[in-house]
Amino acid sequence: MDALKLLTPRAGLRVLVTGGASGIGLAIAKAFVATGARVHVCDVDGRAIDALATETPAITGTRANVADQADVARVFDDLQRELGGLDVLINNAGIAGPTGGIDAIEASEWEKTVSVNLNSHFYFSRLAVPLLRQAPDGGVIVFISSVAGRLGYGFRTPYSATKWAVVGLAKSLAIELGPDNIRVNAVQPGIVKGPRMEGVIAARAKQLGLTYEEMEARYLEKISLRRMVTQDEVAASVLFLSSPAGSAISGQALSVCGNVETL
Repeated sequence: MDALKLLTPRAGLRVLVTGGASGIGLAIAKAFVATGARVHVCDVDGRAIDALATETPAITGTRANVADQADVARVFDDLQRELGGLDVLINNAGIAGPTGGIDAIEASEWEKTVSVNLNSHFYFSRLAVPLLRQAPDGGVIVFISSVAGRLGYGFRTPYSATKWAVVGLAKSLAIELGPDNIRVNAVQPGIVKGPRMEGVIAARAKQLGLTYEEMEARYLEKISLRRMVTQDEVAASVLFLSSPAGSAISGQALSVCGNVETL
């Protein structure tokens, strides 16, 4: 088979992207659409969902709080109506969580981070698996973890803990679902250029009494390539794992980070 064809996901794939109306999720959704996929997204931001319907009508959407099981069930009702099934689930939804020492973080902040970054991935996976078992070419689940899911991340413990947990969930489901021809992997983005990372850098700079520029320089010094990665680079890795070229890859955590050496 032509190598280029191997690198392109099959046209007509039915794809669900959580947290897909902005940021990395939107980049992933648009990348799939460009390959001829049919894409449904969910997002807590109703305005972003409305804007998506106007700007990118090829992508359908549902406003939903991914940490609410009733909302998750409603996403799947909409998915069935719009796509009639599912081939690929991208568990992307997540929040940055609080910045602070473990003794300064409120329990409510910890619980919210776990609910969005970990519990939601369980909620979506459990409802997606029966549909993925029916995917004609086998199903795919990709979890968006983080480089903070392979390295310790001081003062960002709720975020890091959930991102490590996501990798464990992906590797465990790969074992569980392999006999059903469902591949499961995780992608671990590094420092991704965009508004969300700008907020993280600003919060850390404030905590340490540094300027934004000084804090940004500290982050870049920890990356072998000395640059941030882009949302499109993350999206490309997700397409690869969902394509025929990734058909033998399961149970892996792929770090897309420019080689972040430490956090």
